[in-house]
Amino acid sequence: MRLPPVWAAVALSLFAFPVSYTLNSLSALEHSWAVAAVGAVIPLGLLALVYLPSQSQDPLFYVFMVFSFTSVIDTIIALEEDGYIGGFMEFYMNEGEPYLRTAYGLMICYWDGVVHYALYLVMIAALSQRKSYRNFGLYWIGSLTMSLVVFLLGNIVGKYGSEIRPAFLLNFPYLLIPIWAAKKIFSQPKTLPLLMVDKISEEQNKNLLQRPLDLGLVVFLLLAAVFTLFRGLIVLDCSADACFDYVYQHEPYLRDPVAYPKVQMLVFLFYLLPYFCLCLYGLLCPGCTWMPDWALVFAGAMAQAQFSHIGSSLHHHTPYPYRTPEAAWWPVVFSNVAYAAGLHLLAYRCLRNPVFFFPVAPRDEDKKKQ
Repeated sequence: MRLPPVWAAVALSLFAFPVSYTLNSLSALEHSWAVAAVGAVIPLGLLALVYLPSQSQDPLFYVFMVFSFTSVIDTIIALEEDGYIGGFMEFYMNEGEPYLRTAYGLMICYWDGVVHYALYLVMIAALSQRKSYRNFGLYWIGSLTMSLVVFLLGNIVGKYGSEIRPAFLLNFPYLLIPIWAAKKIFSQPKTLPLLMVDKISEEQNKNLLQRPLDLGLVVFLLLAAVFTLFRGLIVLDCSADACFDYVYQHEPYLRDPVAYPKVQMLVFLFYLLPYFCLCLYGLLCPGCTWMPDWALVFAGAMAQAQFSHIGSSLHHHTPYPYRTPEAAWWPVVFSNVAYAAGLHLLAYRCLRNPVFFFPVAPRDEDKKKQ
């Protein structure tokens, strides 16, 4: 009897436990090139295993199946490094990617093993039932891209830059796949409500005071832009007293020599800050059709980034001088959670009532001229 695709993905992913346990006992995997070779061969073998019996016409189905396996591998790494299990991935941590032992490395493993894994199962279920997975896919693209960009750059410029092994190269296909997946997902048709032109025109003619949720989001975006700029200046070694006080009294993790927090703040500064400005324009001027899709992408990116940042600043693998002080725990956590929650509220607003972002409806005066 053939298993449903979701249960097949679960069974395939749980196969990661015996595979990693067996590989950990092989003495041949005490060399970095051997670890890298095994890390490349296993996903390719799994791809062939799921491709042959499957009849899916969407190539992303096979990607999600294989990635569900790697998500469980990441869960094993995180659980083992935190002392909950043992004897599974020590070979990989020693000769593969030792920087995964950092607090940030463990946080992205937990995120991949829980959130990305859930997204893979949801998208596999949608594919098997011929339903749209567009929104889930956009959220996943943002989350995975943010994770990889910060992780790869942090590995190169941080204190682990001298400990990069050949297995580091295994991350680059995971950076290219989201680009290819984004092209496919963005090209899928949107599910939009059918509305009369008068209804669209009525919604788009409302000023900001008539849209209280949008007014609140504008205030959030202004505050978030200031917060983004402020922390960006901190990691760029701004000498202002406010920057000095904040980094030592509230978020000393920004000084951690692993460089992940510094890279994260620079990504926010150069990519998220311009996005905030574009969103302000999109909430003030109707017809910005790009808003709903990119709101989902950036919500996924922000969720991953803030989970990893908050978790790393509190985790015991971060040296004590760089952890968030107990006195500042609540304000720091609250501000960072609100930072992410605001973008999720923006995504919810765009999905719940996307009419304001439809192509601008012709006005009555324009109709009369025609």
